[in-house]
Amino acid sequence: MKLLAATLLALALALLSAGQGGEAPDSCPLVLALDADGDGALSCSEVEGASAALLTLDADGDGALSPEEYGRARPAATGRTPEAASRILAVLAELDQDRRGNMNVPEEDGRLLRLLAEATGARSVVEIGTSNGYSGLWLSLALRATGGTLTTFDIDPERARRAQENFARAGVEDLVTIVLGDAHEEVLKLQEPIDLLFLDADKPGYIDYLQKLKPLVRPGGLVLAHNMKRPEPDPRYLEAITTDPDLETLFLHMEDAGMAVTLKKR
Repeated sequence: MKLLAATLLALALALLSAGQGGEAPDSCPLVLALDADGDGALSCSEVEGASAALLTLDADGDGALSPEEYGRARPAATGRTPEAASRILAVLAELDQDRRGNMNVPEEDGRLLRLLAEATGARSVVEIGTSNGYSGLWLSLALRATGGTLTTFDIDPERARRAQENFARAGVEDLVTIVLGDAHEEVLKLQEPIDLLFLDADKPGYIDYLQKLKPLVRPGGLVLAHNMKRPEPDPRYLEAITTDPDLETLFLHMEDAGMAVTLKKR
């Protein structure tokens, strides 16, 4: 897969420089997968995340990308405008300036969330653990491009209130539904297929969320779990995502809090 990733990365770089004015075609999956911020260039962090980004295109989980997988079209980017992205990024920049008392992912993990959601064309995203909306805003950057929506759960009314304010300031309140209450109970009300599930709440609860929501995650969908390095993750969750034959897991950013990227193969 490393050799394949290098080859496709080179191809994507060629595509990024192709076309009029050096702009890459918006419908190219390789470009969408790698160019996380949509600026037509690949930054160091985007290159470092290339392997994980390309892995998301492997719909059948066979470790290789067929022409159908790396050439398939993505949903039209009806909401992807520089103005919409700038508004979201401005709120994210404000939240990055003051992280006191907020249980937010690091910026690099936020960028990873956005990259994976947009690369897979995710239209139905579920988040457990809203906090002040920081990770939801990164996901909303992708959802503006894919035409998708986010359902995010939190048990704390004050955190949910702050998140709602931040979503409104960023202009993404139309994309986001905040569910206030115990997510262990509230997720049982979900019925629609999930393209991407992000877990970032009570760490011992990850295994329960996985068991309840795995049936809703579509084949080829992703389950992302934060804090796989620190605080210490629940060994039951680690066992579940590394031994279940239906799942394939890659661990990223383990020098920091750590993120598990799990593909549901079938």
